[in-house]
Amino acid sequence: MEHDDVQVGRILSRREVLTLLGAGGAAALTAPGVASATTLAATRAPFRLPSCIVRPSQTEGPYFLDTELDRSDIRSDPTDGSVCEGARLDLEFLVSRLDPQRCEPLPGALVDVWQCDAAGVYSGVEDINDRFDTTGKRFLRGHQVTDGQGVARFTTIYPGWYRGRTVHIHFKIRTNPGGAEGHEFTSQLYFDDAFTDRVFEARPYAANTGRRTRNTDDGIYRGSGSQLLLDVTEEGGRYRAVFDIGLQIG
Repeated sequence: MEHDDVQVGRILSRREVLTLLGAGGAAALTAPGVASATTLAATRAPFRLPSCIVRPSQTEGPYFLDTELDRSDIRSDPTDGSVCEGARLDLEFLVSRLDPQRCEPLPGALVDVWQCDAAGVYSGVEDINDRFDTTGKRFLRGHQVTDGQGVARFTTIYPGWYRGRTVHIHFKIRTNPGGAEGHEFTSQLYFDDAFTDRVFEARPYAANTGRRTRNTDDGIYRGSGSQLLLDVTEEGGRYRAVFDIGLQIG
């Protein structure tokens, strides 16, 4: 497995966010380096503005497949409609474009998501070891295009785990896929260990026994994973998370 995660960005300082948003956004800043998307949206409705946060890239790993599965709900297999078992997770990306003068939503970007199932298995890839499924299924893979506010939404499951890696979700964001002038960004999302412990007390996760790798024991996470942690909430028996990311596109 590759471990070449690369820090390509950083969280913007308060002064830099002020510069990008302009003086009118000053009152909307609620913490150093972070703009409140809710407050900004209220002052500039109907647009939903991002938090102007640059994130680190991380290794793609050997699991990505360009399956061309344009779908929001990635829990099912498109060939037979069977649904992957696991706790529902509604995941929303809020993608922005940053340059020295502005921070604005990035529409039309292709966001790919792929992950393992509750048992720690990736579907649709070659059987290199017991982490891979060769049934031809396409569970927990798919892409969406960001809308006019830079938003892409997915319905998936809370991911499981496998030996050597902490709990994570892979994602890739592309502008003009396949084009010579396109921009590509790849990274991973992570979860709070204590929150994951509670989720994994229930089926089907509880069936995956053994010693789970924690965030601090994962070499890839230790590089910059703290900047890629999801803030997950539970709502009506399902989980929800919103991830803000700003891309520095030349």
